[in-house]
Amino acid sequence: MKNMREVFVSSFEKLLAADKRVVVLDADLAKASGTIALRGKYPKQCFDVGVAEQNMASVAAGLASYGFKPYITTFTPFATRRICDQVAISMLYAKQNVKIIGTDPGITAELNGGTHMSVEDIGVVRSIPEIVIFEPADGAQLKMAMPQINDYEGCVYIRLYRKDAPDVYADDCEFDLFSANVIKKGCDVSIFASGIMVAPSLEAAENLAKQGIAAEVVDVHTIKPIDGKTIAASAQKTGCAVTAENHNVVGGLGSAVLEALAQNPVPLFSVGIPDRFGEVGKMPYLKGILGMNVSDIEAAAKSAVAAKKKSK
Repeated sequence: MKNMREVFVSSFEKLLAADKRVVVLDADLAKASGTIALRGKYPKQCFDVGVAEQNMASVAAGLASYGFKPYITTFTPFATRRICDQVAISMLYAKQNVKIIGTDPGITAELNGGTHMSVEDIGVVRSIPEIVIFEPADGAQLKMAMPQINDYEGCVYIRLYRKDAPDVYADDCEFDLFSANVIKKGCDVSIFASGIMVAPSLEAAENLAKQGIAAEVVDVHTIKPIDGKTIAASAQKTGCAVTAENHNVVGGLGSAVLEALAQNPVPLFSVGIPDRFGEVGKMPYLKGILGMNVSDIEAAAKSAVAAKKKSK
């Protein structure tokens, strides 16, 4: 179990130390993102623009145009829907090398409630041409991803859970930013998961195995550009699929997987936020009312297998 915010700050500090072009911009949430710990050591590379996220995005794009490598950090709804025009025009259209870190995605906003519970952020930015969307499953994967993200020349949106995440990967795991990971092989149903839903998908697969269903679990950590080859190969092998995500089932991972399978469709059931706004609550409560528990993934997998058999 590793704290994702601590892993991010530790990994990011190495980037700051190695390259003076790397800078971080906050919008009055440096304590929340953890980047406030870096200000004393790197005062010329850490900036706070105040409560002005759109200005922060514009400043970052300007810095990038002068050869800097800016990262902007704020809560997920402010990092996507609030600055959508700046992301589209000042960053992507202008081909600027800016990295966006949106923290507390989806139900992980918990007690901040529906206004801060970004159920739509992937859908908002996924339709913008050329953006990369990455969501780590645990701290080990995030640590391995950071150097590759930093080396990538272009705009990357990192969807970052800030708290303790169950370990999915070993500390020395292999990682390719643009390749999905098959982390458990199976032949009966594919479970395509991202972020905080990867660990419960593995648990669901273990429970399904006891019931005679061999589930294949694929961590789709990069939602755009999606690894359609791996997804299609898994779905064609198993003949049915489930998606599990901490996002609206409309516009996020589920939609991306459906697009990837459009030429060779299979029965697919989605687990995620059921096209509604969030509310105040702790994660166990929110998972329960939204149908995002391990048992919900199991039920969706059984439904997918039944639909496969019915279609034959």
